Amino acid sequence: MAEAVQAIFPDGRFGIGPAIKDGFYYDFDLPRSLTPDDLPLIEAKMREIIAAGKPFLRREVSKEEARQIFASQPYKLELISEIPDEVVSLYQQGDFVDLCRGPHVGSSGEIKAFKLLSVAGAYWRGDERQPMLQRIYGVAFDTEEALSEHLQKIEEAARRDHRKLGRELDLFSISEEAGPGLVLWHPKGAVIRRLIEDFWKEEHIKRGYDIVYTPHLAKLDLWQTSGHWELYRDYLYSPVDVEGQQYIIKPMNCPGHILIYKSRLRSYQELPLRYAELGTVYRYERSGVMFGLARVRGFTQDDAHIFCSFDQLEDEVVGVLDLARFMMNSFGFTSYQVMLSTRPEKYAGSLEVWEQATGILRQALARLEVDYDIDPGEGVFYGPKIDIKVEDALGRGWQGPTIQVDFNLPQRFNVTYIGQDGKEHLVAMVHRTVLGSMERFLALLLEHYGGAFPVWLAPFQVIIIPVADRHLDYARRLETELKDEQVRVRVDARSERMNLKIRQAQLDKIPYMLVVGDKEAAEHTVSVRLRSGEQSSESWDNFKEKLSLAIASKAKDLGI
Repeated sequence: MAEAVQAIFPDGRFGIGPAIKDGFYYDFDLPRSLTPDDLPLIEAKMREIIAAGKPFLRREVSKEEARQIFASQPYKLELISEIPDEVVSLYQQGDFVDLCRGPHVGSSGEIKAFKLLSVAGAYWRGDERQPMLQRIYGVAFDTEEALSEHLQKIEEAARRDHRKLGRELDLFSISEEAGPGLVLWHPKGAVIRRLIEDFWKEEHIKRGYDIVYTPHLAKLDLWQTSGHWELYRDYLYSPVDVEGQQYIIKPMNCPGHILIYKSRLRSYQELPLRYAELGTVYRYERSGVMFGLARVRGFTQDDAHIFCSFDQLEDEVVGVLDLARFMMNSFGFTSYQVMLSTRPEKYAGSLEVWEQATGILRQALARLEVDYDIDPGEGVFYGPKIDIKVEDALGRGWQGPTIQVDFNLPQRFNVTYIGQDGKEHLVAMVHRTVLGSMERFLALLLEHYGGAFPVWLAPFQVIIIPVADRHLDYARRLETELKDEQVRVRVDARSERMNLKIRQAQLDKIPYMLVVGDKEAAEHTVSVRLRSGEQSSESWDNFKEKLSLAIASKAKDLGI
C-alpha cells in the first residue's frame, strides 16, 4: 500500500505502517487530503504491484546508511534515531524501501485478497502536539471468501454501532455545549441504566456488600497520599480553589472507600468488609481517543473495594469471580477470555508478597475451573490482576470485569486491622468491577443486541396499537392492567395508519406489539406481533402470564 501511495504522491512523507489485530494501517503526510474516492485508485496501483510479483528483499545497513537512504523522510529519521542497535533492518520491493523487522511473504504475488477500508486522521506518535497525518486502514486475507466474510462482519458492526443506535433509539447524546466526553442520558437510556443499577445493587446486597456514596471532590492532599497526583496526573483535571484549599474532581473511588474504612478502628472479627458504589468519576481523555460511550471523560463505575486479611483473600477473589460470571450470564454474555496479569518491571511492595498474591489469584481461578492465559508483566504497579474480556455477538472482545489486588494503598494510607494477636496488621485490599462503567456497558449491550434488548431491559416492553379510535378504551384498560404489574407499556393513540404504527414500533425495537380491534375487544384477546415479525393470537390472561415469566426469567428470546 505504501509503495502505491508513493507512486501516486511522489513527494509524500511516510510515518509507520504496522499490522494490527484487525488488519493494517499506514500513516502518511501528503500534499493534499485524501477522500474515500482515492482508495480505489490506490487499490488499483496495489493490484499492479501484486501482478508484478515483486520479491520482498531484506537487508541490514548501518544507522548512518539508513539516514542517507531516508534523508528526505523526517518521520523515518526520527524512528532511526530511536533504534538502540547500530544495525537497521530494511525491506525492499522494486524501488520502494522501508524500515521493517519483518518477516514477510516471499513476494507481492503471494498476496491474495485485500481491501482498503477507510481514511482517518492520526497524530504522529499519538501526540496531539505533533503533526496530524492521514491514516489508511486495510485488511488482507488468504481468500476472497474470507475477505467477503470479514467485510460482511464490518457492515453488521456498522449497523450495530452504539453511537448510531443511541441516536435512532433516543437513548443518549453527547453535546458540544455540555462538553465532549460527557454523556446526557435520555429518558429511555436512563430506564436501561436504572434497570442495570437496580439489578446490580440487589445482587451485591445478597452477597454481603454495603452500598456507600463518596463525594465528587476531595482535597488535593488525599490524591497526593494515594499517589494519583504523582502517577496519574495526566488524567486529572486542574485543582480548584475552595476557601484557600485545593480540591480535585475525583478520578477514582478507592480513596473515599479507604476513608470510610478508616473512620474507626477495625478488628479482624469485622473482616471482610465489602464497600460497593456506583461512583461517577472524571478523567481527562484527549479528544482524539474519545469514542461514543466506550471512551468518555465522565463515567459511572460499578466499583467495589474489599478489605480483608491475607488468609481471606482467596475466598474473596472466588466470590468476585462467581459474581462476575453470574452478572455476565444474566446479561446474555457466555463467552469470555480470562487473563492473569503478572508483576510489571516497576512495582510496589516486596517480591514475596507479589508471589503470594499472584498464587492466590491462580488458586481462585483453579477452584472455579476457569481457563485463563497469562499476560506477563501487565499487572498494575500495586498488584497482580485478573482481566475478563467479554465477547459480543460478533465475536469482538470488550473489557469487562477486573479484579486487582493492591498492596500499595493500604501502605500509603496505613489501612490496618487489629488481629487476634492484638497487633495491627495491614489489610489486603481488592479493587474490582464486574460490569465496568455504565457508559461502556451500555455500548456493549447496544452492539451485542443490535438495540433489540431482552424484554426485561427494553425501555418499553409493550406497545398497544388500537385499530381504530373506538378500540382506544379497550387498549387503555389493557395498559392500566400492565402498568399495575410494573410493565413498561404505552398506547399508540396517534391518528396514523395501523401499519405505520407497527413499522415505527419495529424501528423502536419494542419487543411486543399488541394490535386490538373489534374481535379482540369482544373476546378479551390480543393479536401479538413480535419485533422479529412473528404473529399469534392470545387470550389476555395467557399473554400476561407469559410476559411476566419472560421478564422474571430475563429471557433472551421473545417466544409467546
